[in-house]
Amino acid sequence: SSVQDEAVDKSNFKKCNQIAFYRRQKLLHPGKSLYRVLLDSVTLSDESVKFQIIHEENKVLLQVEIYEIEGNIFRLKIDEASPLRARYKVPDVLIKEPTTQRLFISHKEAGILVLSSVNEDYKLQVTANPFQVELQSKGDTVMSMNSNGLLYFEHLQPPSSDRKPTAQNEEAASDSSKEKQEDLGLWQEKFGSFLDIKAHGPTSVGMDFSLHGYDHVYGIPQHTETLLLKNTSDGDAYRLYNLDIFGHKIHEKIGIYGSVPLLLAHKPNRTSGIFWLNSSETLVDISTKAVAEHTPSRSAAETPKQRAVPLTDVRWMSESGIIDVFLLMGPTAFDIFKQFAQLTGTQALPPLFSLGYHQCRWNYEDEQDVKAVDAGFDAHDIPYDAIWLDIEHTDGKRYFTWDKQKFQNPRKMQEHLRKKKRKLVVIIDPHIKVDPSYTLYAQAKEKGYFVKDRNGQDFEGISWPGSSCYLDFTNPEVRKWYADQFAFKTYKASTNILFVWNDMNEPSVFKGAELTMQKDAVHYNNWEHREVHNLYGFYQQMATAEGLIRRSSGKERPFVLTRSFFAGSQKYGAVWTGDNTAEWSYLKISIPMLLTINMAGISFCGADVGGFIGDPEPELLVRWYQAGAYQPFFRGHSNMESKRREPWLFGEKNTQIIRRAIRERYVLLPYLYTLFYRAHTAAEPVMRSLWIEFPGKMETFDVENEYMLGNALLVHPVTEKEAKTVTVLFPGSEEIWYDFRKFKRMEDAGTVKIPVTLDNIPVFQRGGTVIPLKTTAGKSTEWMIDTSYELHVALDTEACAIGELYIDDGHSFQYLHKKQFLYRKFTFHKNILSSSCIDESGEYHTTCVVERVIILGFGKQPTFVTASSKDGGKKEVVFTYDTKTSALTLEKLALTVDADWEICI
Repeated sequence: SSVQDEAVDKSNFKKCNQIAFYRRQKLLHPGKSLYRVLLDSVTLSDESVKFQIIHEENKVLLQVEIYEIEGNIFRLKIDEASPLRARYKVPDVLIKEPTTQRLFISHKEAGILVLSSVNEDYKLQVTANPFQVELQSKGDTVMSMNSNGLLYFEHLQPPSSDRKPTAQNEEAASDSSKEKQEDLGLWQEKFGSFLDIKAHGPTSVGMDFSLHGYDHVYGIPQHTETLLLKNTSDGDAYRLYNLDIFGHKIHEKIGIYGSVPLLLAHKPNRTSGIFWLNSSETLVDISTKAVAEHTPSRSAAETPKQRAVPLTDVRWMSESGIIDVFLLMGPTAFDIFKQFAQLTGTQALPPLFSLGYHQCRWNYEDEQDVKAVDAGFDAHDIPYDAIWLDIEHTDGKRYFTWDKQKFQNPRKMQEHLRKKKRKLVVIIDPHIKVDPSYTLYAQAKEKGYFVKDRNGQDFEGISWPGSSCYLDFTNPEVRKWYADQFAFKTYKASTNILFVWNDMNEPSVFKGAELTMQKDAVHYNNWEHREVHNLYGFYQQMATAEGLIRRSSGKERPFVLTRSFFAGSQKYGAVWTGDNTAEWSYLKISIPMLLTINMAGISFCGADVGGFIGDPEPELLVRWYQAGAYQPFFRGHSNMESKRREPWLFGEKNTQIIRRAIRERYVLLPYLYTLFYRAHTAAEPVMRSLWIEFPGKMETFDVENEYMLGNALLVHPVTEKEAKTVTVLFPGSEEIWYDFRKFKRMEDAGTVKIPVTLDNIPVFQRGGTVIPLKTTAGKSTEWMIDTSYELHVALDTEACAIGELYIDDGHSFQYLHKKQFLYRKFTFHKNILSSSCIDESGEYHTTCVVERVIILGFGKQPTFVTASSKDGGKKEVVFTYDTKTSALTLEKLALTVDADWEICI
């Protein structure tokens, strides 16, 4: 949901050149930095190396701290040596204070300080004048900081009334430059009719990083942009500032609902990352170029060669806070994901139902409507797990309440859904209607739980309920109180099948500057909104997830979808890409958008199937269902103005195709759930760009129209109208690929034209993998608990394959507290398929069996197949062999999932 009439207007939002701190930082051009290290200030402790740097002109001292964190991470912190008041440092995003390793000074001479890490691989070379840091791995420079001299740090100053004239503000005192000061927006900044008063003056920070040998950079969601980050020109930086942009355009660098300040750089032999921990408005400039590098000549006769080596410069600029940056040294992409998770946490393990299909609309009208839609899925034999209620279900947009006319008996409605083994998700936004008779408002007002304006009054803005106040989720006491609102006795008529959707939490403020909260609004501990803006949604989702856990006394996993997010949001649930449009181009851009969010640690993400705004033509809707079925979060959603679009409203043929797509999703859930367990325990993204799986293959580096789901499935959604063929890249010359549905081996490697019909989209299984599936789809995930499994074993060039299956109860924390889970491994080697246990500490009883095994790429028809298990002895296996596809199907196996067994062929 979003504000429709206003937000479409582009002029509501700032261009980079309308952002004062950006204009100020851009006055500093690449060149020699004015900062130099005071070498006599160097101190060494077990934790870190500290020293001071001084600005040659304004003589302000900054304190630099360098840490090495175990697992190939370096941290650089820069703050004022003695600030007028403390500067904001982002709390709660890091899961703990990282474990440091001691750095040694291995070399100190004329203006150079070399720090070595315990493992000899890394060295940090600090140059004193100008201040510069170079990070080397085995002698090669991987990254350097301030090498373009763009370290920028506005120290806190007293307000103008009590300032002594200094060089820095003398010019501002003269009349002629009054406009200039206005233009720099030091103490106040205008945008349209809005005035932002900066009580503490300018506090912007920035720094440049050079990535040596890299010309492919990724990350920093959320933008409607290509996977590969583009070079930015002046006035067109990537912006990280959470905003509610209804009907956002495509290929724009303006920030939308979420921000993760993590950038990845990749070259064939290495991946590196930069995590810029700052929650104020942030802009990122990127420039890639080739630089000539001299190769020393081997002999006197040889002339030194020049070769062009790529170099990418990344400049981070933030409105406030300190510089706190983590350099993730990889060296592989999977190492980076682990390093980022070590800092910010892994993806929460979703309850199984939330990996099913979600049916949403703004709005399902009333209890009868909910019942009718629920019955429609059964009548058309389409599985689904959760129906959603948008803002109209409440009493006048008062969250935690029900519309007394439309939802007269919400408990009975939930009981009806529970009998069908389905769930309900309701919307709960952060704005609270100003209404003294509304308990939530009255309590929050009395306790002082709302964000204040600059004059100390409760900040009031317009949102769905009309005049609204905004809860201050940055305050731990407010979060605790908010979590308590989800208790069954407090949230009237809520039951344990009700889950939550946090929307509008950028926060969205109609008629506000850029449709969000004033930056000079005041939060807990007197921090201005400008300091914490990008954390607002992160904190609401944290409090909501905590509330759902607490209402079950810590037993049940929560499900919370949020629109606004930050680094670490993966710990609390799912995100989606917000208010997209029902056009082909939005289906297309959703792929790189989701890949980028996955790269930034948030695996549980999706885009509204069909497009939220407008009416998709049936073909587009079908193609969107087919794509969404193979993406982590799968929800159909539509706007109030759009026509109804339940999957059976587009004629029998389309119903049939959509049904098939959704069923494919349900059958695939064992694989998907296992991938989420890997994301949860090992920080592996569920949806992966090709280059992550094929890091040495240059041709994959910019591919964004197909992706890997886990390591086993290659998915190529169809995003063109009336497509007859798609061009698929099969990466890796030594790989074998099989058609996932027909089991046939693909003859050609490389780039191949594949014919398509409307029936489905191309999906391929990679040789060397085993994919666990359910044999049939049920009405919802809960109906499928006892459904038997089948394994698709795709052989590689060595006729081997390996895969995993993770099973638990699908909803509780027992897997954690009581080790109630099964984690199995399937291996095919030397014509034997065996099942063994990966994690002996887990135990979970299930009556489920592996019913069928299909082996893809099996060379010849076997004469005899036997299965043997510890408990059941040996038995002969019924099989069929298809000579056309070389697929061997083993039937009626009845091998228990929780036991060791083997099949000999």
